[in-house]
Amino acid sequence: MRATLLLCLLPLFAACAGLPPPDARRQAALDLAATQGWIPLRLLTAGPPMVAFVPAAAVRADTLTVFIEGDGLAWLTPTRASPDPTPLDPLGLRLALAHRAGPAVYLARPCQFLSAERDVAAAACPAPLWLDKRFSEQAVALSGDAIDQLKQRIGARRLTLVGYSGGAAIAALLAARRDDVDLLVTIAGNLDTEAWTRHHRLSPLAGSLNPSDHVARLTDLRQVHLVGSHDDTIHPRFARAYAARFPPAQRPAVVDIDDADHRCCWVQRWPALWQQVTTTVEKGGGHSSTLQRRR
Repeated sequence: MRATLLLCLLPLFAACAGLPPPDARRQAALDLAATQGWIPLRLLTAGPPMVAFVPAAAVRADTLTVFIEGDGLAWLTPTRASPDPTPLDPLGLRLALAHRAGPAVYLARPCQFLSAERDVAAAACPAPLWLDKRFSEQAVALSGDAIDQLKQRIGARRLTLVGYSGGAAIAALLAARRDDVDLLVTIAGNLDTEAWTRHHRLSPLAGSLNPSDHVARLTDLRQVHLVGSHDDTIHPRFARAYAARFPPAQRPAVVDIDDADHRCCWVQRWPALWQQVTTTVEKGGGHSSTLQRRR
């Protein structure tokens, strides 16, 4: 079975016929962003365009926090791929809008939030980019191109990357390739994609990269990985397996969040969770011994 359990995360996945069409999902994100004075950007790359949401007001900062979205609506059923991966509920965007600790932007994944009629076509945005190759070299490169443009817009020199779910894999793979990332934070993140597919008896993500294979490039990076104690989709054991690959003195922090699952209740708790991350980093942390369990 090639399907992922990603759709099981979505409470609205009761009947595929009732799903809102891509342009309605896109408009819902536009409306959500507008409540905070954010606007969309269509970023041109060497491949398909990427979509970001940013504050409409001019912002300048030395360090920029980039929130990276999850996998979105990759599959309609366990055996039927979605024709458009735009999320039903963009939790990554909600997190970015809830962030109050300095300038932040939101980056969608390849092929999300594009105009269904114009962009999400086989030639412009091939389906493998949100299926088996969602964590491929191309997907990482597209995200990197978009982040370069966002940095330039803000005038930033340094980055904090925050990845939700599958966006955590992209964030980690980006951090392994860049020299401008100061902090990697993940939320319910897929950091060991091979362990994840094995656990759920899914076909391997052919053409994708596994963040756990790139820890050698991440040993000196400060990292905090937040996992939900009730997350059955991306179980905390996958983040711990990723952390276990690091030398003990450089092992990143993995903290269980009581009563959280894959979607609940990250946005509501985000200010407090971010404060905990910040305190840990200020104390020189980012390793597993420095964080305690938190409700």
